[in-house]
Amino acid sequence: MESYTVDKLGFYGDFGGAFIPEILHRCVSDLQEAYLEIINSESFKQEYDELLRNYVGRPSPLYLSEQLSTKHGCKIYLKREDLNHTGAHKINNAIGQILIAKRMGKTRIIAETGAGQHGVATATVCALMQMKCIVYMGKTDVERQSVNVRKMEMLGATVMPVTSGNMTLKDATNEAIRDWCTNPTDTHYIIGSTVGPHPYPDMVARLQSVISEEIRKQLLEAEGREVPDYLIACVGGGSNAAGTIYNFLDDDVKIVLAEAGGKGVDSGESAATIHIGTVGIIHGCKTLLMQTEDGQIVEPYSISAGLDYPGVGPIHAHLATTKRAQVISIDDDEAIEAAFQLTRKEGIIPALESSHALAALNKIDFKPADVVVLTLSGRGDKDLDTYFQYSY
Repeated sequence: MESYTVDKLGFYGDFGGAFIPEILHRCVSDLQEAYLEIINSESFKQEYDELLRNYVGRPSPLYLSEQLSTKHGCKIYLKREDLNHTGAHKINNAIGQILIAKRMGKTRIIAETGAGQHGVATATVCALMQMKCIVYMGKTDVERQSVNVRKMEMLGATVMPVTSGNMTLKDATNEAIRDWCTNPTDTHYIIGSTVGPHPYPDMVARLQSVISEEIRKQLLEAEGREVPDYLIACVGGGSNAAGTIYNFLDDDVKIVLAEAGGKGVDSGESAATIHIGTVGIIHGCKTLLMQTEDGQIVEPYSISAGLDYPGVGPIHAHLATTKRAQVISIDDDEAIEAAFQLTRKEGIIPALESSHALAALNKIDFKPADVVVLTLSGRGDKDLDTYFQYSY
């Protein structure tokens, strides 16, 4: 039987591992040795669960969308991560990691961000725990996510604009890793997705697994069954997707991942990593990534600042290559159209990332008896300037 969980060396099948410079070996190995013991400890579980409940506002609702259900001829539920404190699923991971950092004696937090939601979540938990926070963000993303930049600064974080590369998420991650190399002793790097060297992909997936844990309980209450027919989520690095599927990997459920096609998979302006990527190493792990024949990173493009990453989490690379997950590419126009549909029909303005998952519904033939759960990973407040550029 195919295993979809991480092994002791941090691999999902052929993907994962820890490919890091010598200067970071101690930091990463210390985290590898500590994270499971901390996560499984009663004191961590108690503090984490209390904060998720009373600070984040969990459990997030599982909402039956009448409009989407009627349109697609089945039952479609939305897992409302957009209703969390800070407006996205990112807070689940940020709270968990800062609790781990505290238990490891770290006093300084760094992070990278694209859409800004992970940066806001990290700045939020640093304010909560009164820890120093530095967030690296590509200059391109700083400009298109200005509200989130102001939020981070209001929360007390220092936002560092990055001007290398195409000045987006990949480049922000590069700078955060350079910072960590310089400050390995007192600094914990809160990676925002299921990417990076082991144990990050597994640690982030475990912290986000509260999403699928809640789905099972809520679906049992709503439908008398724990397992839906379909699970659908957008995927860039892949943390909301990993959280959505974590507790369903061995169940008979179809997994659909929606990645950013940008202006078209073959246009040269895309972030459809699973469709056009090849095996390589990026930011400390072996995975699928967009690269030239001689291994140079191809700059990704997406209308969504949270999906324009040239790689993908190793768990998703494994799920895709083993055919456990179906991966659908959604272009910018399809995502925009899906966003306005949900806004006008349900009164919910989704994040551009989530809009890719919504658009994937149009590419699946559902049966009337199907029960579908789609994770609405974030709300669209941060994307209003982009939405306002389109007629509606």
